[in-house]
Amino acid sequence: MLHWGLLCVRVRARGSAFLPSATFPMLLARVTRRLLYPLLRGSPRAVTRHGLWDPTRKRRCEAHSSEHLSGLGHEVPRGPTATRGYEGRDDAEERFLFPEYVLEPEPASTLQEHLRELQQMQEEEERRKQRRQEERRQQKLRASRRVHPVVGHPDPTVPSSGLNCSGCGAELHCQDPVVPGYLPSEKFLSATAQASRGLARTVCQRCWLLVHHRRALRMQVSREQYRDLVSAALRRPGPALVLYMMDLLDLPDALLPDLPALVGPKQLIVLGNKVDLLPQDAPGYLQRLRERLWDDCGRAGLLRSPGHQGPKHPGGGGTLDGEENSNTSARSGTMLRDVRLISAKTGYGVEELISALQRSWRYRGDVYLIGATNAGKSTLFNRLLESDYCIAKGAEAIDRATISPWPGTTLNLLKFPICNPTPYRMFERQKRLKRDANEAEEDLTQLEQHQLNLLKKHGYVVGRVGRTFLYSEEQNDKAAFEFDADSLAFDMENEPVMVANKSTERVELTPQDVKDVHWFYDTPGITKEKCILNLLTEKEVNIVLPTHSIVPRTFVLKPGMVLFLGAIGRIDFLQGNQSAWFTVVASNFLPVHITSLDKADTVYQKHAGHTLLKVPVGGEERMAGFPPLVAEDITLEEGLGESEAVADIKFSSAGWVAVTPQLKDRLHLRGYTPQGTVLTVRPPLLPYIINIKGERIKRSVAYKTKKLPSLVYNLQKKKQSNMRS
Repeated sequence: MLHWGLLCVRVRARGSAFLPSATFPMLLARVTRRLLYPLLRGSPRAVTRHGLWDPTRKRRCEAHSSEHLSGLGHEVPRGPTATRGYEGRDDAEERFLFPEYVLEPEPASTLQEHLRELQQMQEEEERRKQRRQEERRQQKLRASRRVHPVVGHPDPTVPSSGLNCSGCGAELHCQDPVVPGYLPSEKFLSATAQASRGLARTVCQRCWLLVHHRRALRMQVSREQYRDLVSAALRRPGPALVLYMMDLLDLPDALLPDLPALVGPKQLIVLGNKVDLLPQDAPGYLQRLRERLWDDCGRAGLLRSPGHQGPKHPGGGGTLDGEENSNTSARSGTMLRDVRLISAKTGYGVEELISALQRSWRYRGDVYLIGATNAGKSTLFNRLLESDYCIAKGAEAIDRATISPWPGTTLNLLKFPICNPTPYRMFERQKRLKRDANEAEEDLTQLEQHQLNLLKKHGYVVGRVGRTFLYSEEQNDKAAFEFDADSLAFDMENEPVMVANKSTERVELTPQDVKDVHWFYDTPGITKEKCILNLLTEKEVNIVLPTHSIVPRTFVLKPGMVLFLGAIGRIDFLQGNQSAWFTVVASNFLPVHITSLDKADTVYQKHAGHTLLKVPVGGEERMAGFPPLVAEDITLEEGLGESEAVADIKFSSAGWVAVTPQLKDRLHLRGYTPQGTVLTVRPPLLPYIINIKGERIKRSVAYKTKKLPSLVYNLQKKKQSNMRS
């Protein structure tokens, strides 16, 4: 604010009003110039003539100023002011006050004004934040709907290469984009013209998009084509061992009953993969899971080889089916040698599997890895490729398989040469395993400790997979359990992507290296029928399929309540004498929503395809083409108590809900799953999962979640704890 001093000047004018505001500055400048010019020249007469020190005129000016104080609202400062008298009538005279500027401190704002301004600023900032979030959401939505541009063009006149993609095994060509193994003609011809077998180091367009952009191009490969390809590989002459990989998150396995007809007269080992994702519900849960696989194999009719260590198949209602399938297995000659639990991702059980293969199968013939899509076969292939099961030179000469959650990543056979387990090699391997088992975590290098901590975040059980014999010095710098699916992927437009600590020279297997060797084959995954993954986009598959250790979420529901698993699963609690516990075992990114029965339909119609239910993604447009939910009534037997579930309600490959009723309480439920998929009610895989729940959240049906610690096998605990013990 400014304090206004007053300069009184008499001006002849017509009317009684002040001059307009636009005239005021010009008049002020003109009068100031006339008053100050004589002063600057120093003329005493001029000063007297203009009346700057005339007492009479000073009093007249002050008197007139006092008359106008109420109009200005400011106190007139006492002091000398300049005035100039003009003769004339009194009614024609007007006196104007010209301000001169004097700084004055601003009055302090009140607390209410300050709070009001602060609130306005916060509201404006919140509006800007919401606008930015909406812009990002719209941008992500547009990006999810946008198909990745496919560069280059096909050329049907160019013949196929005769070489296979190192990522999926399909034959490389540039003729048709929908046929597996396709490369744009520009890239295909450029790689063909390169020296040192440039095309042999190139992956197809589909593998490149899977690895670098997590984009999946749908291929025209039917379920029958996959099955025919696997059958043709298994019908090759000579002895062969089959490793059948099962997804522990997707039991019962839909392909297991067809396994005897598919495998034929071959030796068989069943592998239960993804054990690292399942939490420990009670002591001995790993042995219980292994026995569960033995029972499933027995119900499928697989014959156990003499001397197996699996439990005997229990009698009861499954005897008839077991006898029928046993006759099929006997006619086919399929013999089950062993059942093992592994984690291809974290390495748990992989070293033990290698030792078992070298002891029992030794070097009798080829080994085939088969299973359904998304079981983890390619991940195990890459693990074994960099282990003692592959020859030392093969780990550098052979590219690793493409890994992706998208179903059906591998499209043809991938292979590496198996290392012959001579007595010397097995002796050196046992020495390394003992040395590794005696190491503590602080004995590892900084890089190994970092990668071990990453694996702990991904799984509940972790194992270390290393190599005893190395081919080149570059392998000495690599961590014992390092793996990277992208390390050998190639750019469609640029040079190959080089990886640190990777030899710049291409290592090639010579005919002498592979003379009379036996091979380990990774086969394409057999697609599952009526699987919910077939209805989802690649973005939705990444949300639904768990990649980290699953944290169970428990809710206590009363009759009349509904549980939503995204927008792809729903359970209605219709009838029961008391409340019951529902534990969700699914991807941590798949949301769970609890509501009442009378609001359930409204919630689904309003939020399906949006943020609350999350999957499917894409709003009303996406839901318009998504199958509707189909209901199925479920009646559960009497409860076994507060600590043991009676059944799992499984939503295809999207996870399951373990139901734990009160003692002797029978429940009537209704389950919903998308049309064309399967809703399965099975015995609980983790019957004591209710014990993992935390404290109940106040005024909520949910319980706090608990993340159990990870266990690292073949590695000692910290030395400090050992010294104390």
